[in-house]
Amino acid sequence: MGTPLEVGQAAPDFNLSSTTGEKISLSQFKGKKHVLVAFYPLDFTPG
Repeated sequence: MGTPLEVGQAAPDFNLSSTTGEKISLSQFKGKKHVLVAFYPLDFTPG
C-alpha cells in the first residue's frame, strides 16, 4: 500500500480497463477534463 493522499493533493497516475475493455490512464485527461473516479464493490459479490 502507498501513502494516503492529503486533501487537495493531486492523485497519482494509474491505468485501468474501461467498461468497454479499453485501457485508460488518469494522465490522459490531465488539463482536458474534470475526472471523477468512483470505486464500488461488484454486484452480487460476498461482502
